[in-house]
Amino acid sequence: MIMISSGIEGLGGGYTFDNPYVNKGIEDAQRAGIIVYTIYTPSVGHYGHSFWRTNWGQNFLSQLSDETGAESYFLGLGAPVSFDPFLRDIIDKQNYQYMLTFQAAPERKAGLQNVKVRVIEKDASVAAADKVYVPAGM
Repeated sequence: MIMISSGIEGLGGGYTFDNPYVNKGIEDAQRAGIIVYTIYTPSVGHYGHSFWRTNWGQNFLSQLSDETGAESYFLGLGAPVSFDPFLRDIIDKQNYQYMLTFQAAPERKAGLQNVKVRVIEKDASVAAADKVYVPAGM
């Protein structure tokens, strides 16, 4: 999924990494197995020129992308001249996307479990979700 947004959380919830609305979006995406690429574009009005809100908006977008296994794109605080370079990079990443399978230990209750993916090859990196949804065990 590609989300183009200012990332500014207008419903409240606080400007911290423990924002309940952002965390719910991350949890829903992880549960559904959706990778969320984000592209920052400024908001309008007061929110659009408030450095404090803009900074947190970019933090929220970055947090959403990072925790779902994707990337976040922005150029400073202004609007990008074009989305084309970002969209090309996303397409390039999709062309080199691999599915990783593993066996998770189901617990009594369904829910999200932490997962850590490591690459042992030199000069290689991987973007992966921080958590995966695991159905309840029998």
